[in-house]
Amino acid sequence: MLKNKTESQIKFSEVDSLRVVWHGHYVRYFEDGREAFGKQYNLGYLDIYEHGLAVPLVDLQVNFKRILEYGDSAIIETIFINSPAAKLIFEYTISSAKHGYVACTGRTTQVFMNPVNKELFITMPPFMEEWKKKWNL
Repeated sequence: MLKNKTESQIKFSEVDSLRVVWHGHYVRYFEDGREAFGKQYNLGYLDIYEHGLAVPLVDLQVNFKRILEYGDSAIIETIFINSPAAKLIFEYTISSAKHGYVACTGRTTQVFMNPVNKELFITMPPFMEEWKKKWNL
């Protein structure tokens, strides 16, 4: 299993008048997790783009458990879910650094697309097959 753990400080601009993180920012935390994962495993957006591809998000699931507040940090764990389909699937667990509890879980699915003609890939792109072999997936 390939996973990454990264931390993001809760910023004042991310909270409401009750000092609670606005729900829409959790999607950005997922993005932060994907970027940290990509940096660790050489599967970042620019790595993919260099192969002439984009990976638009086609599914997003967010499950809120508890709140995150100003003055805390979000610990973002991102796990790559291996699939034979031409997709990138990630699962996330966002925890409070201050309290240790799980604040949110989620899952995203992205597909491979040619950014010029907007055609979707039905089969796994060759570079992705090579990437999976490198990581014994």
